[in-house]
Order: sequence, then structure tokens, then C-alpha cells
Amino acid sequence: MYEFFEYLIDPQMVVMVLAAVAAFATIATLTLPLMTGDRLGSRLKYVGSERDKMRAERLAELVNEERSAKLRNQPKGFMKQVVEQLNLRKILETEGTQDKLKMAGLRGQAPVVAFLFFRVSLPLIAFAGAFAYLFLLRDFDLPPIMRLAIALAAAYAGFYLPNLFVSNLIQRRQTSIKRAFPDSLDLMLICVQAGMSVEAAMSKVAKEIGNRSLELAEEFTLTTAELSYLPERRLAYENLGKRTGLTGVKAVGTSLIQAERYGTPVGQALRVMAQENRDIRMAEAEKKAAALPPKLTVPMILFFLPVIFFVLLGPAYIKVMALK
Repeated sequence: MYEFFEYLIDPQMVVMVLAAVAAFATIATLTLPLMTGDRLGSRLKYVGSERDKMRAERLAELVNEERSAKLRNQPKGFMKQVVEQLNLRKILETEGTQDKLKMAGLRGQAPVVAFLFFRVSLPLIAFAGAFAYLFLLRDFDLPPIMRLAIALAAAYAGFYLPNLFVSNLIQRRQTSIKRAFPDSLDLMLICVQAGMSVEAAMSKVAKEIGNRSLELAEEFTLTTAELSYLPERRLAYENLGKRTGLTGVKAVGTSLIQAERYGTPVGQALRVMAQENRDIRMAEAEKKAAALPPKLTVPMILFFLPVIFFVLLGPAYIKVMALK
């Protein structure tokens, strides 16, 4: 045993072991990259293939949506006849009706016809349903005047139900656009600084931002088309603000109009507006966060406090009952 220990601490043995370790480390350092292969290249190829696959799927979805939109935009014969015979366009249609429908993403004459038709038909359907239920099925021991008033209230609610539906669509569409708009401005800024025009930048951003917000991609695509055929570019930017109904989008349109009119750099305007829209998005998030404590008060009183009292006072109650 002693001789083996002396053999291990022999200087020549130590030098040989260190030399072997150094040679092995050198060989491993030189051959390991060759054995692992080009991981970065394979990763980039994988990302590229996935990106092409996602683009192909998105394009297929857009084609299907365009086909279904064309089918939807054809006015239905029965609805169109009712609207024309009752002359509902002059009675119910206002200047802001088409603007509201465009803000909700409903374009063409078919949504207008359907909106006017349901504003007339839903009150009658709601009144007939409530009247039949209260007078024929179950009266709830109510006097006839009260039941008739409930039926009239149902008809009143049915008259405003299409407006509520359109308002919900507008709110969801605006929420989707507001979340993706600052990032889209950053992408436009990169494209413009790379030498692309505003139309090409919008078209490029519309393709890239579609995975996050299809509504914003649709608006950018329409704006790109309007920039190419409208007599004044100012009208295209103004239409973008009207279709979205968002203050931040309108401000961006105004900035682009001024930049093209007075020759100021478009990139600087996009940078400033992107920061302002990002600040607006952060302010809305902070507003929602500040509104959480009042909203949580009632759930805490109803659900948390009884459990806390039970946990704290339960053992004491058990001990008191055990002493008795």
C-alpha cells in the first residue's frame, strides 16, 4: 500500500497524468464542435421552415375569410325586400350607421341591410315571445297591465339589441388593434429606416402582424390599397382613423399627413407616435390595475373572510366545547 502511494506521488507519474489530461482536453476541444454540428444553422433552418408554415396557414385563413366575407356581403333577398318595402334606410339609417358598422369590421351593403332588418324584426319577435309566455304559458300571478308592460319592455330591449351587438364588436376590435398597434409602429419604423416607402412598410407590417392582430392587418391592407388609388393620400390616413375610431391611430394618421406635407422625416414621426401609443397602453394597464382593489372588496368579504374566521375561531370553539 505504501509503495502504491509513493508510485502515485512520483513526479514523473504526476507529469504523465497531467500531460494525458491536457492531451485529452485538447482533442475534445477540437473535435467536439465537429461532432455537435452546426446547431445555429439547423436552428435557423427550423425557424425558417416554421415561419413559412405559419405564413402559409395564415394566407389560407385569409383566403377563406375573404371568400366567406364575399358571401356575407351579398344582401339576402328577404331582408333586402323588407328594408326596401318599409323604406327603413330613410327612417332608421343615420350618418353614423355605416361608420359604426365599419368600425365593427362589417363592410358593404349586406351588413347595413341586416342591421336595419334586425332593428325592426327583433322588437316584434321579443314582444311576441314575451306576450305568449306571460299570457299563455305562465303569468306569475301578475296583473294583465304588468304583463303587457313587461312585453313592451322586451320589445324596447330588442330594438336596441343590434346596437349593443355592434358596440361589443367595436370594443373587441379596438382592443385587438390597441394591443398590437405600438409594436406595428416599431416595425414600420424599421422598414422606413431601411429605405421602404410608407405603402411598402404598411404592406410588410400587415403580413407580419396578422398572427397577433388580424384586425390591424386588415386595416393596414385597406390603407395600403387606398394609398394607391385615392386622389389624395390624406384621405387614406383619415379613413384609417375613422375605421378604427381610436385616438392613437388618428394621431398617427395626422402625423403622417403633416410629415408628407411639410417634408419632415417620417421615421421621426413614427418613433414619437410609437412611444406615445406605448405610454397610452401602459396607462390603460395601470388604470385596470388600480381598479382591482375596489373590485376585490366584495369577493374578499363574501369568500375570504368567512374562511379566515372559521380557521381562526374553529380550534378555540372546539376547545371550549370540549371543556363543557
